[in-house]
Amino acid sequence: MTSHHAQALLSLGTYLRAHDYRFMTVTPSTHRRINRRPGNERALDLRGIFGWSRPFAADDVAPELLALMREARILAQDGSLLRSTLRASSLGDMLVFHSAFPTDEHDAVFFGPDTYRFVGTMGRAFPWLGSGPVRALDIGCGAGAGALAIARHFPHAEVVGADINTRALALSVVNARLAGLDNLTVQHSDLFDSLEGDFDLIVSNPPYVLDPSELPYRHGGGMRGAELSVRIVKESLAHLRRGGSLMLYTGVAIAGARDDFLESIRPELERVCDHWTYDELDPDIFGGQLGEPGYEDVERIAAVWLHAIRR
Repeated sequence: MTSHHAQALLSLGTYLRAHDYRFMTVTPSTHRRINRRPGNERALDLRGIFGWSRPFAADDVAPELLALMREARILAQDGSLLRSTLRASSLGDMLVFHSAFPTDEHDAVFFGPDTYRFVGTMGRAFPWLGSGPVRALDIGCGAGAGALAIARHFPHAEVVGADINTRALALSVVNARLAGLDNLTVQHSDLFDSLEGDFDLIVSNPPYVLDPSELPYRHGGGMRGAELSVRIVKESLAHLRRGGSLMLYTGVAIAGARDDFLESIRPELERVCDHWTYDELDPDIFGGQLGEPGYEDVERIAAVWLHAIRR
């Protein structure tokens, strides 16, 4: 994304806010179901274009809006109609640009209900941090939701959003500028490979399912998708300053009574942390995933939250 395209996207975000745009992004299955309802074949308003990712006719939108979309290079042809290649979701009083539905591209930038659970739980944990971090990291930041929330709540902190997806980093920069945040920077990195120094706060909402296409925003690797989350916990603890916090939201495939993810990280947590908590936020998410290969003996996928404080 060039600076010209970024500026056009920023102007588009300002336009949406000026027109009181709000949209809460739903799960892909709900999105698909709502769009299949009669009358939802094409967009009739801003929410249809930038929330529901529906095609629209050029004559149905304001010329100013169409010009901004062309400048930002987010217009795609859909038969005789047009379609936005980005969505915009509400996150508190902020707007966050991310990939349009469906997110099939290898470099798709995902945002959805997991994002809301992640940011909401993190916000409720902020009182644990007192005056807050000096240096914070959102590892695998995607569109930057976690980093944005930290930068907004702790304006004195230096906040870094790191990801292997350059498209995600470009959108994070635009989203930070749209929110008026100047304490957030981005870094291209495969976990901690390109990062320097330690942090007072590390947060992450990594991919955690088995994805046959191995899309980076979905595929969590081995251990039924938990491999990446295990790596993030162990590497994060090694990059935390004394008294620093790791906050992780992820999904765990549960087979029987055993939580393999928790048992994999427990020894390291007990070795280097004075205090840690691990909670199930939702016992049953992504139920449709259980019909996919690799989940034959899995009973449920649980949304879990880990907060660990480095000794």
